[in-house]
Amino acid sequence: MEYNYHRATLKDIDILVRTRVEVLRAANHLDDDVDMSEVEQASREYYMKALQDGSHTAYLVYANGSCIGTGGISYYRVMPTYHIPTGRKAYIMNMYTKPEYRRQGIARKMLDLLIQDAKAQGIYDISLEATDEGRLLYENYGFVDMGCEMMIPRVEYDDIRIGSVEDRSDIVSERDGQ
Repeated sequence: MEYNYHRATLKDIDILVRTRVEVLRAANHLDDDVDMSEVEQASREYYMKALQDGSHTAYLVYANGSCIGTGGISYYRVMPTYHIPTGRKAYIMNMYTKPEYRRQGIARKMLDLLIQDAKAQGIYDISLEATDEGRLLYENYGFVDMGCEMMIPRVEYDDIRIGSVEDRSDIVSERDGQ
């Protein structure tokens, strides 16, 4: 079967938003009745801005006229470091292939396109969050588990006192996927 990889433009906003919600539902095991209207609106606003200013690149994969996969990469800047003197970084996200099309090299090709895009912009510090389903692909590609990042979970800050939280694994398990 032939697959068409299409670099998304503003004309693709509706399909980008629709596939974003599909990815989030799959990654977070959400039922169709979970309200995603806030995410839909925020995603639309994000894509409108980011595709125009170049801070995000997205690809859509088509087979027989239907979108069967997606992937994106967001570009951002942090304070320069010894290892990243430009401070320019990229974050791969929204990688998804419909289940019936998996294990055919689609995600690998998508990853190639996204990484080539980053490198063309001189960005070599590329990271991502891996679902269990995608971990092997990323490891085989060369991504390594850093295990050194930490985060403060999104909670109602009135519910915790900094320095007094003993075991917050319950909160971390609730954090958003992709």
